[in-house]
Amino acid sequence: MKILLVEDEPKVVEFIKKGLEEHGHEVDVAFDGQMGERLSSRADHDLIILDVILPMQNGYEVCRKLREKGIVIPVLMLTALDSLADKISGFDAGADDYLIKPFEFKELIARINALSKRSSGVIKTSSTVKIADLELDTDKKIARRGNSMIELTAKEFLLLEYLMRNKGRVISRAEIAEKVWDINFDTGTNVVDVYINILRKKIDRDFNPKLIQTRIGLGYCINEH
Repeated sequence: MKILLVEDEPKVVEFIKKGLEEHGHEVDVAFDGQMGERLSSRADHDLIILDVILPMQNGYEVCRKLREKGIVIPVLMLTALDSLADKISGFDAGADDYLIKPFEFKELIARINALSKRSSGVIKTSSTVKIADLELDTDKKIARRGNSMIELTAKEFLLLEYLMRNKGRVISRAEIAEKVWDINFDTGTNVVDVYINILRKKIDRDFNPKLIQTRIGLGYCINEH
């Protein structure tokens, strides 16, 4: 794989670059956010490893700008910021995975391999998904219910799309965390519940019928009745 590493600490760069090259990867390096965004925009990398705290422009801003440009290269955020709020900010910016420093190098390799498999195995599905009067255009990233446009963050959109593509099926919190966030959250993390509640406010509160349903002890599903 050709990997772009955006990291401003020379010792960390040396450690990661050497390890990745030993595993057969080609590595380009950017030492600040602006350079990272510029190199990322070439779209000739297979993966971006992105620190959050960077000179010139932080990792959240870099990732968000790439996604706004339509660049879909997998992004692995690698940072010492370890709170749930930090993780949610990363995923909302468009990151595909989030690894906390310090880390075991073998875990970094495992995350890279998982992202590689997911990106190479993507199957193109219909760009429009509809349930009742709720419609998603997955190419244009537009959501609307009836005549109303609904503003969604990147992760809210992915979560809603996953629910809609699994219409009528009860999906566990663990499956949602794995499929939507591409990570196994620690037991007790309520990020899935938080996002479900946000979606309910946006797509159900002012509309009928109510589409997102809770199955106590089992998970969530979306259905029109």
